[in-house]
Amino acid sequence: MDGEKIHEVAWGLANSKQPFLRAARPGIVHNSEWLEMLPNRFVEATRGRGMIIKWAPQQEIISHGAVGCFWTHNDWNSTLGSICKGVPMICAPFFGDQLVNARYVSDVWSVGINLEKGLEREEIDCAIRKLMVEEVLMITSFL
Repeated sequence: MDGEKIHEVAWGLANSKQPFLRAARPGIVHNSEWLEMLPNRFVEATRGRGMIIKWAPQQEIISHGAVGCFWTHNDWNSTLGSICKGVPMICAPFFGDQLVNARYVSDVWSVGINLEKGLEREEIDCAIRKLMVEEVLMITSFL
C-alpha cells in the first residue's frame, strides 16, 4: 500500500466511530516507520476505541465474541476462517484468487461487502457502519 491508501483506510476507520483492532505490520508502507504511516490527528480521533498492533493471531481474533466484522484481502484461509466463525467480512482484495473470493463473499454468499471503489474513506466508513450498526448478516444460516 502507498501512504495515500493507508490514510484513506485510517480515516474510514475513524469516521465510522466504531471500535476496532487493526494489525498493521511494519514495512507496510515503503520508506516509512511503523506508526509514522498514520495521518496526523488519527490517534486522537480514535482514542479509546481503536488499537493498532504489529501482529495478531488472526484465528483467535476472528473467534472472539466481540468481533463484529473482519477486514480481509480475501485469501482463501482468511475467507474460510471468517465464514466458519460466522463473522461477516469487509473485502479489500488485491490480486489473483482474492478477487474471485471477494466476489463470492459479497455477491453469491452475501456474507460481506466488497469495497468496489477500492480504498476510499467514504466507502470504508459506509461498509463498517453497514456491518456493525445497520445490518446483521446471518452467516450461520449459510453454514
